[in-house]
Amino acid sequence: MTRKGKRLTLIIGALAALGLAAGLMLFALRDNIVFFYTPSELTTKTIPPGARLRIGGLVKEGSVVKNGKDVAFAVTDRTKDLNVSYTGLLPDLFREGQGVVVDGVLNPDGAFRADSVLAKHDERYMPKDVADKLKAQGVWQGEKK
Repeated sequence: MTRKGKRLTLIIGALAALGLAAGLMLFALRDNIVFFYTPSELTTKTIPPGARLRIGGLVKEGSVVKNGKDVAFAVTDRTKDLNVSYTGLLPDLFREGQGVVVDGVLNPDGAFRADSVLAKHDERYMPKDVADKLKAQGVWQGEKK
């Protein structure tokens, strides 16, 4: 085999090993990949019940119902609403009208069961994905200059 052939074989072998490693990593992480949606996007997608999702938007005014550690509220992008249930302690900054991101699973009845709730810390900050999607819908005002 010539020197050129050996080099080509080595490069092809390295690319195959790299592809195999990337494939194995994606396979191992497939259950940890979480997609981000707004309530409007969620209604346009076909998502099977039990899928892990991340939902972002605003806590709808007048929707928070607390019963001990059980909390029910609606996340809205001012176009569509999504009912969310959560058991646990809410962040101190959680309140109606504030930005929120919830992680959890979609129930067969269309409601969302949250595992974690994240609230934005003030009016100048919102996760980039949430801000971009709310800006695209003309809802989020953003920074005042």
